[in-house]
Amino acid sequence: MNIAFVIQRYGKEVMGGAELYCRLIAQKLAQTGHEITVYTTTAKDYITWKNEYSPGETFLDKVRIKRYPVEIERNIQSFNQYSEWIFSHDHTHEEEIEWLKQQGPYCPSLIQALQEEEPNYDFFFFFTYLYYPTYWGLRSVHKNKALLPAAHDEPPLSLSVMKEVFSYPQAVVFNTPAEKDMLNSRFNLENKYQDIMGLGVEIPERTEKARFREKYRIFSPYLLYAGRIEKGKGCEELVRYFIEFNRECPGMILVLIGTLLMELPSHPYIQYLGFLPPEEKNAALASAVVTVHPSPYESLCMAALESLAVRTPILVQEKTLPLKNHCLQGNSGLWYSHYEEFRAALHIFLQNSRLRKKLGDNGLDYVRKHYAWPQVIERYSRLFRHLTSSYK
Repeated sequence: MNIAFVIQRYGKEVMGGAELYCRLIAQKLAQTGHEITVYTTTAKDYITWKNEYSPGETFLDKVRIKRYPVEIERNIQSFNQYSEWIFSHDHTHEEEIEWLKQQGPYCPSLIQALQEEEPNYDFFFFFTYLYYPTYWGLRSVHKNKALLPAAHDEPPLSLSVMKEVFSYPQAVVFNTPAEKDMLNSRFNLENKYQDIMGLGVEIPERTEKARFREKYRIFSPYLLYAGRIEKGKGCEELVRYFIEFNRECPGMILVLIGTLLMELPSHPYIQYLGFLPPEEKNAALASAVVTVHPSPYESLCMAALESLAVRTPILVQEKTLPLKNHCLQGNSGLWYSHYEEFRAALHIFLQNSRLRKKLGDNGLDYVRKHYAWPQVIERYSRLFRHLTSSYK
């Protein structure tokens, strides 16, 4: 099949959750014989939408990429102020459309290209519900189209334009059962094709734990955070909780890997390693006592699944149901909602190696059962078969 993916930014350097999800799925489907074209922007940074890639057509891992320039960079402060106002005041439909424009990335040429090139494709797949290309793209094409919302229980879902977003596609697919339940409680999705897709996780044959520890001189037990390091991901609270824990129980280290988007305090037991290549990242995950996932907003969390794939249990934010469900369904971790629970969980992981091993083994079984690539690709094939047979 000839399939068009639509997403706000795309590339090897783009490591956001939905963007990484899109890239991995595109690559796997291309490897199975589908023709995949990604329609996206020239933006690399989701804060500003600054044009950094060159416009035009390129290829990456057998996937064709068509990039279009963003016409207006985003001023995040003014956008946040507008968001605070619109989420707390009565407003018009036109003001919500303006919110989408400011949310961005504002790229009318991408939408025009979708309209003009629609006959070239069997199927359109839109990633994330939140952005300008999804709203206007769903409105602009009429062929078989599906939406993977990557949604959290968050204020934008209350906007009336989101009822439009969820009304346009013939299929809505989800990362987790928690996301499916949440969105079905908010929108009328009854007559749409629905499935829980998940994402395939590579399970390393081996990890070089000793080499990793030696290279980075980490010989104490450590708690690992992997991902974007920013306040919105719960990292500010995580650092505060860890410093308090270290004051009471010194000896454990907090190691952070990923893109640094906030200032970290200078602390002898906090170590930032930057962005690691896959082999070192797997070794970092495997060597940790436990990995921590403090984000209040997640629809899947690849880092948690990658941790379980190397038998390392997870510690997650309780209010984030997809994360908590990984713990419950996989019997693979613990959760916390305040500092006292965070402290108690770390003590359990540090002191009970038998439990830690059992949770890690359970986690690997959970990933193999639900997040193996052949299973994920079959779910996508089932979706394509259904829509092409039902909406010819």
